[in-house]
Amino acid sequence: MNGSEKFRFVFWVILRILLFVGFLYLFICSLDFLSSAFRLLGGKAAGEVFRNIKILRNPVTGLMIGVLATVLVQSSSTSTSIVVAMVGSGLLDVKTGIPIVMGANIGTSVTNTIVAIGQITNRNDFRRAFAGATVHDMFNWTSVIILLPLEIISGYLFRLTGAILDSLPLDKYQEGEKDLLKAITKPFTQKIIEVDSKAIERIAHNEDVDTLLKLCCKSETPEALNVTFSNVTLALEEQGKVCVESCQFLFKDVGLGDTEIGAILLVIALFLLCTCLFAIVKLLNSLLEGNIRKMIKKIMNAEFPGKCAYFTGYIAMVVGCGMTIVVQSSSVFTSALTPLVGVGVISIERMYPLTLGSNIGTTTTGILAALAQDADKIREPLQLAFCHLFFNISGIVLFYPFRFMRFPIRLAKFLGNETAKYRWFAVIYLVFMFFLLPLLVFGLSLAGWKVMAGVLVPFAGIIILICTIKVIQRKKPTCLPKVLRDWKFLPLVFRSLEPIDRVIQLCICRSCCVQPIDDEPQEQV
Repeated sequence: MNGSEKFRFVFWVILRILLFVGFLYLFICSLDFLSSAFRLLGGKAAGEVFRNIKILRNPVTGLMIGVLATVLVQSSSTSTSIVVAMVGSGLLDVKTGIPIVMGANIGTSVTNTIVAIGQITNRNDFRRAFAGATVHDMFNWTSVIILLPLEIISGYLFRLTGAILDSLPLDKYQEGEKDLLKAITKPFTQKIIEVDSKAIERIAHNEDVDTLLKLCCKSETPEALNVTFSNVTLALEEQGKVCVESCQFLFKDVGLGDTEIGAILLVIALFLLCTCLFAIVKLLNSLLEGNIRKMIKKIMNAEFPGKCAYFTGYIAMVVGCGMTIVVQSSSVFTSALTPLVGVGVISIERMYPLTLGSNIGTTTTGILAALAQDADKIREPLQLAFCHLFFNISGIVLFYPFRFMRFPIRLAKFLGNETAKYRWFAVIYLVFMFFLLPLLVFGLSLAGWKVMAGVLVPFAGIIILICTIKVIQRKKPTCLPKVLRDWKFLPLVFRSLEPIDRVIQLCICRSCCVQPIDDEPQEQV
């Protein structure tokens, strides 16, 4: 290159890097808007769900409420903080709260699954991205399936955390909740929308809340923030407190309710998220060309030499935990990694320990919320927050140290390959796993243990039988009768999505649902 060519090359590289940083900033802001939209749409419903203490005492019901509430507010931090506050106020006991925080752990993984669907236009990127996103889902579901029955039978989390707290001096720590990433994004997001993070908690405490929109940004005392819009002037006059700064954002005083504003904001957030995701993927592909991509991929997925390679994943967990503590959201961290998995820079095997570390990091929010309680009420909330921490640690102990136990990776790869073949399956998976399944199990749990066991036990038995036969088919097929060595004896609809795929293509639109297999190489995750 001559001098002018070098200048143009450097200029375009710097421009693309700046654009990447800008779109990444907007992407993170769009996740904040998405969370605000879901809070406006479902926040009141989530808060009202926590009011019925009798329903929450059923552990399976509590688990599903934790899933649904976290999906509705798009934040495990919010739902766990509500539960911690309810335990601190005596409305819930610790044993009742444990299944709810387990459910919150599952619900928080919905965000990066939504982000993965944003890469649906490219088959191979979508295959990798969806597998990288759902590895989080698979870990959380498999951990709950094993650890919730164990907790119900033995109460090991309750006993373990109780023994730990008995040996600790407990003091109030009010300065723990600090905004780090939000300090960068808040100046922009608060000009568009502000949602009162304490309003859902007040609904859960049986208080009436007219709106979830924030009414006052700053006042001389915190008590001034806890009054409704109709009583704000009177209450401030009676208490002799003046609101220093009122909230001014785009959706303030537009004459619409929470639901209408939430619906509009949801459309804006999804459009912004998809646009930013598309731009990020394009910029990454242009920046990471040729040898640069190979070098970065090699660095990101590098292993320690020799026998020390075993500990590489644990270092990745520490990195994931630290980054989640910094950004104060596991959803933001894992969602930011999903496009990198999609373009092939980060492997699913590396994404897995980063996700596990992120699960550990997100528990700090609940711990800090517990430490902010009064000194005489700190023990129970802190015990619940520790239960959340040790639940994630227990899942890591089960599904990481031994390679043959890393079922979430294999399940995520299977889902990635299936959704790349039948892209509509991604939407079905999202709706079923995070809405229909929790609602179905929630309804069965309300009908009683006998009804729930009568439906779920045979279903679980069939799944275990199928998995056992598949393992034997792969390892020792000669041990099975000839008819069971493959699944060809079953009708096609029971062993493939192809018949459903043909129906969907006929009913909707061939170009919208499944693009034809073109010259794009069909790699497997």
